[in-house]
Amino acid sequence: MAVAIGIRIRFFARLREQAGVETEGIEVAPDSTLTDVYAALRGKHSALPELGSVRAALNQEFADWNATVAEGDEVAFIPPVSGGAHKVGILFELTTDPLDARRLEAAVAHAGAGAICTFTGIVRDNSRGRSVTELDYEAYGEMAVAEMRKIGDEIALRWPEARVAMAHRTGKLQIGDASVVVSVSCPHRAEAIEACRWGIDRLKESVPIWKKEHAADGTFWIEGDEAKPVA
Repeated sequence: MAVAIGIRIRFFARLREQAGVETEGIEVAPDSTLTDVYAALRGKHSALPELGSVRAALNQEFADWNATVAEGDEVAFIPPVSGGAHKVGILFELTTDPLDARRLEAAVAHAGAGAICTFTGIVRDNSRGRSVTELDYEAYGEMAVAEMRKIGDEIALRWPEARVAMAHRTGKLQIGDASVVVSVSCPHRAEAIEACRWGIDRLKESVPIWKKEHAADGTFWIEGDEAKPVA
C-alpha cells in the first residue's frame, strides 16, 4: 500500500504571491481530502489565508473541500474571482490582444437573429475612491475557458435560440482598454438583453480571472468586493 501520493499544486493571484510559488509538487497520505491538502500547504506557507476565502479546483473543475485526491491530480487553490446543435456557444477565449466587440458580434450574427446585445467592460480611472493608473488581469487559463463554455451551456438551457461569444483580456491593461466582451444574439431584443446580462454576471461570479489594481496609494488584488493590498 502506498504511504504517500504525489499531486501538483497551482496557486493564482494573491495566493501565488502569499505562497511565493506558482506551482509545486507535494506528497500527501492516500485518501487525503482537499481540506487536508490545503492544511499541509498552510504548514509550508504560513501567509496563506484560512479556508473561508479560498475555493479549490480538482483537475480543472471546482470541487468540494471533502473531495479526495489521487496520484497525479492537479489541485488549484483560487481566491474569489473579480467570468446545442445550433452552436449556442460560438467563441470563448482569453487573449492578451486588444478586444474587438464587432468581431464577437459577427460571430453570433445569423439570419434568425433579430437582436444582438453586447456588453463591453472598460478599464476606468477610479475604483473604491482610489485613482487607478492601470490594471493587471491574471487567469487560470485552461479552467477559465472551460467555465466560459459552461456558461454558454447554461444560457442554452435558458434561452435555446441564443448564440453566445465571450472574450476576456489578460495581462497589463491601460485606462480605456476593453477588458471583457460578452455578445449574445437572440430572435428578440428582450431575450438578448437578459441573456447577455446573465452571461456577464455569471462570468464575474465563476470564471477564475483576477484583477490587480495599480492605484496612487498602492497595488491591490480585487477579490469580490474587497481590495487586498499586495504585500
